[in-house]
Amino acid sequence: MNAVAERVRAAQAAFGRISLPPLLVRAGIFVTVLAGFALAFPAEVLTGRPLLFLTVAALLPAVGPRRIWSTFAALVTVGGWLLATDGYGRPVALWRLLALAALLYLGHTLCALAALLPYDAVVDPELIIRWLLRAAAVLLGTAVLGVLLLQVGGVGGATGHQWVTVAGLLLAVGTAALLGWLLRRK
Repeated sequence: MNAVAERVRAAQAAFGRISLPPLLVRAGIFVTVLAGFALAFPAEVLTGRPLLFLTVAALLPAVGPRRIWSTFAALVTVGGWLLATDGYGRPVALWRLLALAALLYLGHTLCALAALLPYDAVVDPELIIRWLLRAAAVLLGTAVLGVLLLQVGGVGGATGHQWVTVAGLLLAVGTAALLGWLLRRK
């Protein structure tokens, strides 16, 4: 009984030390991932139990950004995109593709930031602003390059978008596997 009471007091003390900036970053992860799900999945799927599953799947990377949950959320997002375009016949729109890519990257970079910030960290707001400005610069450059490749390079059309999506998914999974292998090798 005494050990349980001591654990409860330790949990209360840890909860009392939580600061606002790390919580805001984690809330940003949740909102970004959930928005990515809403953009990727067809509207017919976003009701009832699937919506509950997607909400929990968006909460997981916010709670555990150092674990595999951010990769899981990205794979669920890409799976929703493929379901919407192949299974439900939604036409591929460039704005939706760019917005989904931006949300995937923003969720990923926010998870990286949250992984560095303990819950009780005292953070200068300028750090978060610089992090988000750097992410915005990457997103802008990627959007410009993506539009140039799709419009000028002739990669367009429904099958071109599908191949680019699948190739990007394979590249992301391969990169994650390579990084995991390199980390275990140490």
